[in-house]
Amino acid sequence: MAKKQTIKHIAIAGNIGAGKTTLTKILAKHFNWSPHYEDVENNPYLNDFYNDMHRWSFNLQIYFLNSRLKQLVEIQRGNQVVIQDRTIYEDAYIFAPNLHEMQLMSKRDFENYKNFFETLKSMVNPPDLLIYLKASVPTLVGQIQKRGREYEENIRLDYLKRLNEYYNNWLDKYEDGRLLVIDIDKINYADNKDDLAKVIDMVNAEVNGLF
Repeated sequence: MAKKQTIKHIAIAGNIGAGKTTLTKILAKHFNWSPHYEDVENNPYLNDFYNDMHRWSFNLQIYFLNSRLKQLVEIQRGNQVVIQDRTIYEDAYIFAPNLHEMQLMSKRDFENYKNFFETLKSMVNPPDLLIYLKASVPTLVGQIQKRGREYEENIRLDYLKRLNEYYNNWLDKYEDGRLLVIDIDKINYADNKDDLAKVIDMVNAEVNGLF
């Protein structure tokens, strides 16, 4: 009988406003995992990016790539089970190509970024379990407005819509490990206890399948 894999890294993917941070906190507490969050408060580029996407897109994406690579190195070196708020793949497969397609990142910068990512990707392991929070644009907008971050006030609807298309295309072909899709339009785990219990059961089933 083959030895079952020991789980070490769970990652949560999803568009802006999908509820990644909320679910990371909930699951970290429930399963006693170590949470790694996306550092939005101390990001030196976010405000500038939302005010002038073309000028700051490359800088922002490099900042995210570096911060998430550091997290992955820590996960691989450590002994704890870690749950990560957003993945290194989303920057490369969703945000950067979307910025390039919208002509908000030059071809030269995009090619440079993409080649850099491919080098880094060969050095790190994919998550043992990827949880994708799938949500429609109206749901995302509602949750973005609810949390009221000032720098997110200028996010365009077409930007969110295009990101959603990239997410769905990426995850339709995802084969790097186990994938759990949670439909946020139908499951409100943040405000509904029954929905939260459902999500925990779904994650539990996936995690137990890894041991």
